[in-house]
Amino acid sequence: MSDALNLVELHNVTFGYGERVVLRDLSLTVPRGKVTALMGASGGGKTTVLRLIGGQNRAQQGQVLFDGQDVGQMDTAALYTMRRRMGMLFQFGALFTDMDVFDNVAFPLREHTDLPEALIRDIVLMKLHAVGLRGARALQPSEVSGGMARRVALARAIALDPELIMYDEPFAGLDPISLGTAARLIRTLNDALGLTSIVVSHDLEETFRVADQVIILGAGGVAAQGTPAEVMANPDPLVQQFVHAQPIGPVPFHYPAPSLAQDFGGQP
Repeated sequence: MSDALNLVELHNVTFGYGERVVLRDLSLTVPRGKVTALMGASGGGKTTVLRLIGGQNRAQQGQVLFDGQDVGQMDTAALYTMRRRMGMLFQFGALFTDMDVFDNVAFPLREHTDLPEALIRDIVLMKLHAVGLRGARALQPSEVSGGMARRVALARAIALDPELIMYDEPFAGLDPISLGTAARLIRTLNDALGLTSIVVSHDLEETFRVADQVIILGAGGVAAQGTPAEVMANPDPLVQQFVHAQPIGPVPFHYPAPSLAQDFGGQP
């Protein structure tokens, strides 16, 4: 049964690519109105979870629920309707390079609504103002910095006033000032607009600062879930290796490979 306090729920989800299982019997919840950080080692399935929530991938076993509805059972029309209630901030922004800043933010409004251009203009300027870039409306993506591009992408993500925003590595490649600005925007917009946010990130300091709850994935499931303080204190070796950046631990350095004797000893 779905919990009305949670906007997103995964129940006993298993998913893999070919023979490689990424998520195994995974269960987690994303409470409404909160910022949830989804963390863990590279290749642990964080972006896959976002794709399952958005319906780009379908769980091979288990359920993915958005507002109580099973995403895996939705047809194309229902998926598109659901996605209009979501915003997505892709890695490095993913702005349309042949559109200026204004048209990038206006794109979802023109694509999904029949609003007149005068109203679209006002909405776009409001969203750009919220991220501090109303004055950059006429610039091309090539004319803005990496941090500014991320903020333009955030304005585009909130253009349709979504209930859920998913951030895929929003801090990657940013200088300290831009990183701090992006983190503050995530927290401020979440609270001011009554959003629910899922942040996939490897930046512990900024992510722990803005998150209400942290979920660390490991071995295909949830290794830890709780407040940032609770996760930091979790004694699980995988969690401790991750939060303290320890090179030695349950997460191996080497990807599975044939033995050295097989590769260098002349064996087939």
